[in-house]
Amino acid sequence: QVQLVESGGGLVQAGGSLRLSCAASGRTFSNAAMGWFRQAPGKEREFVASIYWSGGRTYYADSVKGRFTISGDNAKKMVYLQMNSLKPEDTAVYYCAAISSVAGIRSPLTYDYWGQGTQVTVSS
Repeated sequence: QVQLVESGGGLVQAGGSLRLSCAASGRTFSNAAMGWFRQAPGKEREFVASIYWSGGRTYYADSVKGRFTISGDNAKKMVYLQMNSLKPEDTAVYYCAAISSVAGIRSPLTYDYWGQGTQVTVSS
């Protein structure tokens, strides 16, 4: 089992920045990749960014590319999401997730473990 806990969410003004953290725990942490997803009220959960542990290759949704940066520290079992130039449309609950396979990293349906989420609110 893997447990994931997100932190770092909060209320910021448009144009501001936040850094989200995801702490992973458990006896086994051998996942292919980690990802960040977000879900706004009345909307489906959507992909934000993912990172492969092997090689550190990253992927981003077009909506956040150039503004958000995902990074990971395998030794510390931590994953981060640096969010800059935040927009009101970024407002959502952000979830950290872990996937055991090397495919389907952009889909929430393929992830095996999820955190409880952290609220990010961007005011205009």
